Amino acid sequence: MQSGTILVINCGSSSIKFALVNAQQADFALSGLAERLGSPEAVLHWQLDGQKHHLAMAGADHRAALAQLLPLVQQTAGSQLVGIGHRVVHGGEHFTSASRIDATSLAAIRATAPLAPLHNPANLQGIEVALALFPELPHVAVFDTSFHQSLPEHAYRYALPEALYREHGVRRYGFHGTSHQYVSVRAAELSGLPVTDSCWLSAHLGNGCSTCAIVDGQSRDTSMGLTPLEGLVMGTRSGDVDPN
Repeated sequence: MQSGTILVINCGSSSIKFALVNAQQADFALSGLAERLGSPEAVLHWQLDGQKHHLAMAGADHRAALAQLLPLVQQTAGSQLVGIGHRVVHGGEHFTSASRIDATSLAAIRATAPLAPLHNPANLQGIEVALALFPELPHVAVFDTSFHQSLPEHAYRYALPEALYREHGVRRYGFHGTSHQYVSVRAAELSGLPVTDSCWLSAHLGNGCSTCAIVDGQSRDTSMGLTPLEGLVMGTRSGDVDPN
């Protein structure tokens, strides 16, 4: 892909984060957040050329918010927009890395929706609306789970009957993979170490939290499991709790 500006879209269960990213520029040309979608308090915030703007969108869903923000992107980036990256929460066992979006990958994302029922459908809405507005551009899905597909079997399997894994996909998937991968690569660069010959324990700490053991650039264990609930205590998640 030629150098230029990339639109990054992150559709959450009730929000959309977005930014125009250019590797040659330290700041985003345009960035923003649509939040509280589906409620009377739905609102779109964006920052353009250092100026902050707000638009109330009472009752707006993801599609309505995208219909407002994508024209802003088109107006700001113009011919400099060369591609769109979509954050997708769950790739299941289908995806081991980022994937160019086509009919096959869209079908796989839909098939994985039962594993992330609040997020994958919202991610799909963002993809579909962006594809309709920018059909000529390459669209790429980046998955929270794909970095953890390098987990060995003893790390991703639970001590449960085989059928629960084979028939229902009950296993540790791990999340925050894009964060853990970036942090480990950047840490190796700052330490002057080869990514493929360095080991890290990374911690993603925010409203959602997870840790990851990384060996030679690959995830080998992580605290989140079948869902993001497992592991550390978080803002609205209890983390591991004694089952008794």
